Amino acid sequence: MRSTALLALALVSLLAAATLALWIAGELGSPESGGGGVVLHVLTRHDATTLMIAREAFLNSTFAREAGVINVVFIKPNPALWRDTIDRLGYLDVAWGGGPTAHNILADDGYLLPIEDEVVLHEASSIPDSVGGMPLKRFDSQGRLLWVATSMSSFGIIVNEPMLEEYGLPSPRLWEDLASPELAKLLPKPAVAFSRSTQSGSHTRIYQIILQKFGWERGWVVLTGMAANGRPYGGSVEALSALEAGEVPIAIGIDFYGYTAQVERPGVRYVVPYNESIVGGDPVSLLRTCQNREAALAFVRWILSVDGQKIWLDRRVNRLPVRTEVFDTPEGRERPDLRAAQEMILGNVGIRFSETRARMSYFATAYYFDAVLCDPHDALVSAWSAMVRALESGRIGWKEFEELWWELGRPISWEENGTVLTFTEEYAASINWRMRDDPAFASKMTSMWREAAQRRYEEIARRLTSG
Repeated sequence: MRSTALLALALVSLLAAATLALWIAGELGSPESGGGGVVLHVLTRHDATTLMIAREAFLNSTFAREAGVINVVFIKPNPALWRDTIDRLGYLDVAWGGGPTAHNILADDGYLLPIEDEVVLHEASSIPDSVGGMPLKRFDSQGRLLWVATSMSSFGIIVNEPMLEEYGLPSPRLWEDLASPELAKLLPKPAVAFSRSTQSGSHTRIYQIILQKFGWERGWVVLTGMAANGRPYGGSVEALSALEAGEVPIAIGIDFYGYTAQVERPGVRYVVPYNESIVGGDPVSLLRTCQNREAALAFVRWILSVDGQKIWLDRRVNRLPVRTEVFDTPEGRERPDLRAAQEMILGNVGIRFSETRARMSYFATAYYFDAVLCDPHDALVSAWSAMVRALESGRIGWKEFEELWWELGRPISWEENGTVLTFTEEYAASINWRMRDDPAFASKMTSMWREAAQRRYEEIARRLTSG
């Protein structure tokens, strides 16, 4: 009896601790403060440090005080669950962060309210509509503002130069360098840290950049070489942590992870692939379930103001503001490195990138990437290693190696109801929303892709190792 009671008490304690941990993590929100003030609920993908700094700065601002906001609760689901979370909770006010694709999907599905507040529109007028061909704002068919970027980002490569020197590896400058057979000399130790696509919006954006830069088929071949040279991790933070811990000499990532690593770790450097990246705006928008529009607008006014933009300059955050005026403030003058970084990415023309194409295949691409390049990763590495060994030993020449590489990475084909289908960009777009909305269908497709990729990798390895 006593042991049963103790077990029950322990379970209650564990449940309470777990609930508190979820509150702190922002998955369920935090307990609402009393006192009759407004609690703002924000859907977000920003990291915990940024959210902590933003909450404190906003609540101490005149914007929050005048709107009666006494607390901000951040909710952080995977972007694939944003619509379901909005519908299920029914009281979310603002969406902040997560990249333009997530906000564009919400806009297309009617989840965003137009922003017509004069103060917000005045602040937004100081922000260009686009940079390098990439939008920093979106308008509806009537010309009303739907979202506006609050920060800018580039996407690139984070390198630990002392580790590269130790291993005798070249420092990557371009995306295709990550797929070089040169990096395979470290295997089975991985050279490149990357995230599972379904676990990182920023890494998925890098995969989309590569697919659009090289074309769909060749892009998958490049991604396959990168994956074979590396190791998949459970998110962008985990990939960066692997580099910082010395597990890998290279990681891909969004710029502020690279800038933070540069500040904190000598020898680590962030590289933007020249004319192979894009500038992305990270938006804020009003949700149709907004419970207190004045409070929600107060948050938007604040984050677009020069004072609100200062949170990006914090050395724990290291992001690029969209308001260049912030660099003329005392805080801005202390960050000449970020000012130089902003000037650098604005001068890096980048690629012609279609946000529409990215959005139309977003979920299908993410599921396919994980099923083909992450789940059967051991088999992929075995096949790639066998190819590189055969090349180095002279058993095959470079032309045959390239043919095998294409065979290894080209999009999967399969038979369905007597018809041969291939994972083309058009096919990905045709099943994109069903992959998001139909778990049974998504499970069936990913299982089929995974098994087909496994068979392909094993067959290539067998051919190179037999006889």
